[in-house]
Order: sequence, then structure tokens, then C-alpha cells
Amino acid sequence: MLVDDDDATGLVWTSPVHPVELARFLVEHPNIDWVQLPWAGVEPFRDVMAAERTRTWSCAKGVYADPVAEHALALLLAGFRNLPAYARAQTWTGDVGRNLFGARIAILGGGGIAEVLISLLAPFRCVITVVRRTPMPMVGVERVVGPDDLHEALTGADALVLALPLLAETARLIGSTELALLAPGAWVVNVARGGHIDSDALVEALTEGTLGGAGLDVTDPEPLPDGHPLWSLRNVIITPHTANTKAMARPLLSARVTDNVRRYGAGEPLAGLVDPELGY
Repeated sequence: MLVDDDDATGLVWTSPVHPVELARFLVEHPNIDWVQLPWAGVEPFRDVMAAERTRTWSCAKGVYADPVAEHALALLLAGFRNLPAYARAQTWTGDVGRNLFGARIAILGGGGIAEVLISLLAPFRCVITVVRRTPMPMVGVERVVGPDDLHEALTGADALVLALPLLAETARLIGSTELALLAPGAWVVNVARGGHIDSDALVEALTEGTLGGAGLDVTDPEPLPDGHPLWSLRNVIITPHTANTKAMARPLLSARVTDNVRRYGAGEPLAGLVDPELGY
């Protein structure tokens, strides 16, 4: 039931930003005990959630896993098959490329995006290692390790896919040391947040040929400014944070909001709960 602000106990916040306005609204409306946020990433609202821990918070966690994982797979295939260079070529060139079949893949993050990507990689018979905060068995994965074993997981990997939340401990998680551990010619695919990677170290590895290339749906800074070195590299694919477009997102988010409003009204557990302490 849609009610006036003063009578509401639940709030669906549809703006992906404006945390100050949300904080003010919650102070003015203490009856609100549940807040639904629109995206899976909740970075702009972490301070608000920390100050309002007594309320229940939910987001679109897991909602966009299918389109984002699909995009990650597309970037992997394009990179392995040398499509960025071929797409820019203006003359007939030699044969370059490699198979995704049997590749060693390291995935950082064990949430919905990772789960869907693992299922999409199943026909390619990849050897997958997942690094996540809490190691636990995952279907289709050879091994799951914790953050302390990050370097071991990266060593010799043919591809690195980032699909984890941006937290204080995951900011600039991937630098020159980590990139050097990957197999020669490896590809890095980032569908998480640009801040996970040291951009200068990435440019250096790509320029020197240590890496085969990078598929980036997110960058640091973002938007990536005109003239940034990443734009001119032939072994880089950049998409403007479109792994999940607005057209894809609207029906998915609408379904999550509809489901959670029903759950809230029925007193059932909500989907996509956010832990204000962990920040995701």
C-alpha cells in the first residue's frame, strides 16, 4: 500500500545516489524500519547505513548477476580471441588467439555474479579458483580460498575476473605485484569496481606486454577521461559501465522490489539483505 511519508514504515529509495537526502528523510521519519536500495553496490550509502543500523536494509544484491556475468564472459572470449585488435585493424593481419577451453581462471568474489559466471564457463571446462571472504565449496570450482591465499590463486592464472564489493580492504587489491603473478598473456576482466585495480600498474603491465589484455566495464577514475592511456591501448576493451544497462536493470529491479514488498507485508525474510557492519 502506497502511503504518505509520515505513515510509512518501509521505503523504496530509487535514486542510486543522494545519500544526504536519504539520511535527512530517515531522521525526519523515524517510523521507517526497512529501506530498499536500488543497486547491488551500496557504496554511496555506507555512512547512512552505519548511522541507521537499527533499520533493516536491502538492496539489489544478486539481481543483476545474469547480465553482468554474461558481459564478463563476452569480455573474456573477446580478449582470448584477439577481437579488440582485429576490430581496429585496417588491413589483413596474422592469426592471433587462444582457446578459453581449459583455461585457468581466478575469480575474486563469490557472490551471485561469480556463481552465474561459473555456470557459464562450465562448457569451456575451465579450471576455476575463487577467492572470497568466507571460503566454502562452490559447484563447478576446483578450489575456493580466502583473501590470505590471493597470491597463490593468481599464480599462473590465464585470466583474472573481478566480481567483488569495493571495501576498504579490497581497494587497489590488484597492483603490479599481483599482475606479475598471472600467466604470461593473461587477461584481466573487471566487472566490479574500478577502484579494485591500481590503474597505473595496469597500464604499465599492458604496455610492457606482461598482460595479454584487459576487459574493463569499470575504471578508476570513472568515467575514464579522454586521453587516458587505457583508451589508446590495442589490447584493452572498455565498456562504459554497461554490463547491466538501464533497459536490463528496470525489469530486474522491479521484480526484486515487488518481491520484497510482498515479503515485507507478509513478515517473511527479505531478499538481498545488507549488513551495515560489513558494508554489503
